[in-house]
Amino acid sequence: MRPMLSRTVAVTAAVLTVVLGIQAGAQAAPTPGSPGIGDVYYPEYGNGGYDVGHYDIRLRYYPDTDRLTGTTTILATATQDLSAFNLDFALATQSVRVNNRAATFARQSDHELVVTPARPITKGSQVTVVVEYDDIPSQVVASGFTSWNRTADGALAVNEPEIAWWWYPSNDHPTDKASFDVSVLVPDGVEVISNGTPTRWAQQALVGWDRWSWRQERPQATYLTFLAIGDFDTYRDTSADGSPIVTAYNTRLDEATAAAARASVERSDEIVDWAAGKFGPYAFTARGGVVTGISDQGFALETQTRPVYDGVSFTRGSNNSLVVHELAHQWFGDSVALGQWKDIWLNEGFASYAQWLWSEDQNEGTADEIADYVYSVAHPADDPFWQVLPGDPGPTRLFHSAVYDRGALTAHHLRKLVGDEKFFAILQAWTSTNRDGDGTTGEFQALAERISGVDLDAFLQTWLYTPGRPGLGISALSVPSEPKSWAKISAAHDEAHHH
Repeated sequence: MRPMLSRTVAVTAAVLTVVLGIQAGAQAAPTPGSPGIGDVYYPEYGNGGYDVGHYDIRLRYYPDTDRLTGTTTILATATQDLSAFNLDFALATQSVRVNNRAATFARQSDHELVVTPARPITKGSQVTVVVEYDDIPSQVVASGFTSWNRTADGALAVNEPEIAWWWYPSNDHPTDKASFDVSVLVPDGVEVISNGTPTRWAQQALVGWDRWSWRQERPQATYLTFLAIGDFDTYRDTSADGSPIVTAYNTRLDEATAAAARASVERSDEIVDWAAGKFGPYAFTARGGVVTGISDQGFALETQTRPVYDGVSFTRGSNNSLVVHELAHQWFGDSVALGQWKDIWLNEGFASYAQWLWSEDQNEGTADEIADYVYSVAHPADDPFWQVLPGDPGPTRLFHSAVYDRGALTAHHLRKLVGDEKFFAILQAWTSTNRDGDGTTGEFQALAERISGVDLDAFLQTWLYTPGRPGLGISALSVPSEPKSWAKISAAHDEAHHH
């Protein structure tokens, strides 16, 4: 009996050790959230330990001095026990409160604000963070540049991938989307345009000051949130589905440029409906666009529900192709965000391919004709263009033309490989499955293989990850003439989209 008793004692001791270990683990001290969310290109972007559900951003802007004061309230859920956490933010901070108590805070780098709450935060609990700040954003440099753009009549907070740091604290990565309320107090006669639905349109809040308020109910990435402050002619309408349409044009545009801009952007509602027929239902409840003064920002950006275009894009006439590109991003990039910034071709490649599809529908050149021209004329075999890998371009070449054009070629040759029916089924399944979320190239490949029944390893390796111009399996390709739409497609990339 003695050996049996010894065995029982040993087993009991082992069980107690496990139980005590579990209890010790359960009572482990809270730890700081990581200073990055895990992006391979931008390791310090985003933060670990919490997930944001909503931002309430209340600002006051002084155009004469570029001073910005603000209070941002962040509603989040803790994803671990937290002793401290980071916010991505570059402006001078006055105070931080966490769950109704004053918190300590310190600048860790030019865009990392480390917050230590008065009480530890428990995993799964709701967290309310209130940050007060006061600064001159155009004078704030982070990561070597300033994204806030002071203009002749106001300011623009529009950029990719970094812009939030200069006007509100955030978890700055596309994988942590949230809803937004944005409310801005400005002097009388100054307009403020932002994302989503206007909830307060130029109502006097103080003598000489008006408040503008906007709401974005659908999940939105931080870099897709924007402010356009200045002197704009604004127009309001309603789409057939009842969604508000808001368009705005800077009053410094000359008459011809303003007319060309309106002839393009006022077709946004029509183009959204066209794109829905290709890519699946539109994910949002507002539409429109904003056109800045000439060279105020130098590019266009697919800010959610309401893209922002530089007036320079319309100095040579209307450019519906550019509008198609930015609105296609509402599916590819906005509703379905990037899981990693290295997957940027999923945004730019498919938005560029939408321009080819629009050209085809407008009888200005088929997608086949454009693909042949891009492959053989726009980028001949010895062009260094072919050495940039759209599936992994590197952080310094995020907006290289290869990401756009070779990305679009990848989409086109996928279409030729699997056929139209399966190709468009893939796109609609992608936007439906990942609506309001994010995705990676690997996830896109898995979905495309499931729907098409085709192993895409070799195909995607060739088009996305192999230097050099891919072979098309033919001995020679006749030199095609330039499609009618190519000049506008090219202008959309060269003039408007290189940040």
